[in-house]
Formats: sequence, C-alpha cells, structure tokens
Amino acid sequence: MEWRISDQPVEYPEAMSFMEQRVADIRAGTAPETVWLLEHPPLYTAGTSAKAADLLTPQFPVYDAGRGGQYTYHGPGQRVGYVMLDLTARGGDLHDFVWRLEEWLIRTLAQFAVKGERRCGRVGVWVDMAPYGRPGQESKIGALGVRVRRGVSFHGVSLNIEPDLTHFGGIVPCGIREFGVTSLADLGHIVTMDEVDMAMQAAFTEIFSADAPGRQACEAPTLTEPTHG
Repeated sequence: MEWRISDQPVEYPEAMSFMEQRVADIRAGTAPETVWLLEHPPLYTAGTSAKAADLLTPQFPVYDAGRGGQYTYHGPGQRVGYVMLDLTARGGDLHDFVWRLEEWLIRTLAQFAVKGERRCGRVGVWVDMAPYGRPGQESKIGALGVRVRRGVSFHGVSLNIEPDLTHFGGIVPCGIREFGVTSLADLGHIVTMDEVDMAMQAAFTEIFSADAPGRQACEAPTLTEPTHG
C-alpha cells in the first residue's frame, strides 16, 4: 500500500491522469494499491448522474468526473481521499467497499468528537446539527463517489475540514436540496490538515485491514451510484 499526501492544491486533470495510470498499473501488477490525500483548487465535478438544473452558478471550472453520483464541490480546506484498491483481490464486494469508505469518514470524524452518520437513500456522511444549536437540521460533512475499472477502484471521498461553505451554493450538492453542508470548522472543531491526515490514515488502516469486520446485513450503503468501466 502506498500513501501519497500532497501539501499543495492539485489541479483536477493532473489528479485524473495519475489515477487513470495508477489503476492500469495496479491491474497489471506493476504498482501498489494507493491512497492519495490532497486538496484541489476551487472546482465542481459532475458525476454520471448529474442533472444540468443542479449546476446553479458555475463560478468555478466544471469537470466531467466519470464517477458515480451527481455534482460536488472541491476546494481548499477540504481533504479529498482518492482510493485505488484492487477490489477483485479483496473479494469483489462493491457494496462492502462503499460501506467501508463511509465507515472511514465516520471513524475519522469520531477522532475529533464528531458523530458522522449514514442516512438511508441519501449520499454522503451526515451530522445531526441539534447538538450545535440547530435543532431539526442535518448537514452533510463528507461525500463519496467511486468508479471501478477492471476490478480496481478510483475516485473516493471528500471531507470538509474548513472550506468556504458558500462555494457549495453554486450547485445542488449531490442533487439534494433539502439539507445543508457543514465542516469541522463550522462545528467548532479547528484542526490542522496534518491532524486530519493522521486520523484518516489510522481509520483507514482499521477499516480496510484484512481482518476488519465488514458491512452488516442491515446496514445498506447509501446510494453513491458507483460506475464501472
């Protein structure tokens, strides 16, 4: 397993080019499985289910991501985790893989005393805002979208640390209009990106280890609409 951590924002086409090549190399057996933690400059990406009406005010570049899902925002203050794993060698259970990605974010948030939760039929990882003085509200703090090619995953997750939340206003995030978006900073947790990286690495090792228990039968993954190709 190779961990890559980028300290400077990575342009989206550069990240896509790397992932495309790394997926091919993993399938060929010439490169290790890889997790890449990075930030992007402000941009929007469109998944395979993106609706034109959900692109409200495209104030930043818009890229066709080719992953499952709809529109999402990436930018400074958000940690993106691109996950390139040989799912075939890991049993080939795509639903279990998506569950583990969700669990990765949930366990990362727990290290900062934030309770991240799944919501059936709703994309992403969510926070009940009642403990933060906003009763009756739920907001998304983490997003997921994956693609699988010849049994190897790419794309992955994003976690809001301290992004400019107004930038999400240019889209309907993941096609969900009824709920808001939050971040660790918005919840009052000021942490460094280094701290987040350490938490993400620790949580990933826990949930993706060979002997870690997987998804329970009653825990259906949210609808991330992973794509194959």
